[in-house]
Amino acid sequence: MEFLTSAMEFLWGIPLMILMVGIGLFLTIRSGFFQFTHLRYIFRNTIGTMFGKHKKSLDGLEGNMTPFQAISAVLSGTVGSGNIAGVASAIAIGGPGSVFWMWVISFFGMLTKMVEVTLAVHFREKEEGGDFHGGPMYYIKKGLGKNWAWLAFIYAIALLILVITDATFVQPNTMASAINSTFGTPTLAVGIVAVVIMILVCVGGLGRIGRFCGFLAAPMCVIYVIGALGVVLFHLPQIPGMFALIFEYAFAPAPAMGGFVGSTVSMAMSRGASRGIFSNEAGMGTAATVHATAKTEHPVRQGMWGVMEVFIDTIIICNLTAFSILLSGVWTGPGQLTGAPLTFAAFETVWGMAGVYIACISVALFCFSSTLGWFVEFRTAVVYIFGEKSFTVLKWFYFVPPVIGAMMEIETIWTMADMATGFLVIPNVIALALLSPVFVKLFRDFKEKNPVSLK
Repeated sequence: MEFLTSAMEFLWGIPLMILMVGIGLFLTIRSGFFQFTHLRYIFRNTIGTMFGKHKKSLDGLEGNMTPFQAISAVLSGTVGSGNIAGVASAIAIGGPGSVFWMWVISFFGMLTKMVEVTLAVHFREKEEGGDFHGGPMYYIKKGLGKNWAWLAFIYAIALLILVITDATFVQPNTMASAINSTFGTPTLAVGIVAVVIMILVCVGGLGRIGRFCGFLAAPMCVIYVIGALGVVLFHLPQIPGMFALIFEYAFAPAPAMGGFVGSTVSMAMSRGASRGIFSNEAGMGTAATVHATAKTEHPVRQGMWGVMEVFIDTIIICNLTAFSILLSGVWTGPGQLTGAPLTFAAFETVWGMAGVYIACISVALFCFSSTLGWFVEFRTAVVYIFGEKSFTVLKWFYFVPPVIGAMMEIETIWTMADMATGFLVIPNVIALALLSPVFVKLFRDFKEKNPVSLK
């Protein structure tokens, strides 16, 4: 365990932080700071396309999911334990400063994810049965040529490892632990019930996964946002002090406070960056595999859903978790809580046991939907590595680990997931840098075909 922790700290140290912020800044400059200067336009061309005068018809467009179903499946995969247990764990180990580095990753990650999604749709492939496949391994191989096939294969292997560690171990473990600590339900029973429901949904194909995730996404986000907002509003006068702590300890070691044992700047940086990327997946390319199945008339239009994803996931959900924990003061409480229990404690300070139930239900929904949403990434990796026909048999292996993961030790799983995330990011970031001219060309083409002011 000490070796894994040391390896994770090295992997998520300053070099990888510079790489992630660097590629995000590079892509941001190439787009003209699009995610900052045209946020209103992005809202109008994503969420706005489903309502009113901006509503878009999807008739005649190729794809397996509607854009809303695609983002619901992705949000179901990204909004999970990373937003609740992951952010809490980052603060418990890295202190308040870790929140600042989570912000840095997300601000530039918005454009990184937009580029990932755009390239995934542009380079996607359609199989004989009508299903689409896409993602980093496809845009690496097709966009960079056969000489880069080795990099695409490395990414596919890393993606498969991450799916196993995250979707089938981290998410079920967090869900089972939360339900067990709140209601006393055996973790094994939680894992078995979750797997049964997963099988019933996943065997129905991409369409059923998209519809089910679309059904879950809105209520699970609303429940959690209301609960967290209550905690934040209750501690409204302490908000300036909270921001002062975040900025101070982003660049200085945080001393021991109560049950908090203290942290270094590198710990704050590594935990904030890793949890930020683990949560919103910007730079990982994983969400792009889902967006590649969406119905859209232009890759860039679907790419803008990537910006919206990071905004919802990190700027809203992760921040609400972090603010609740810091404002309530539970991060310095006795016993040094970490993970989901730390978030539960924050909710309990305002809502009492009702808050614990709200947080527990949110965790259960988030984590279950994450495991469900990641099935698309699992499918993409398996098909790329082993071939389409192999998926008929190999898909059943996805439903075995959740039962085991529900009963495993949490810190070991989180460390493995952080390491897998780091190994996944490197080949993807290389591809994004090399394929940035393709994105710029597609971006200009979109503006020419949509002659509205980008304001």
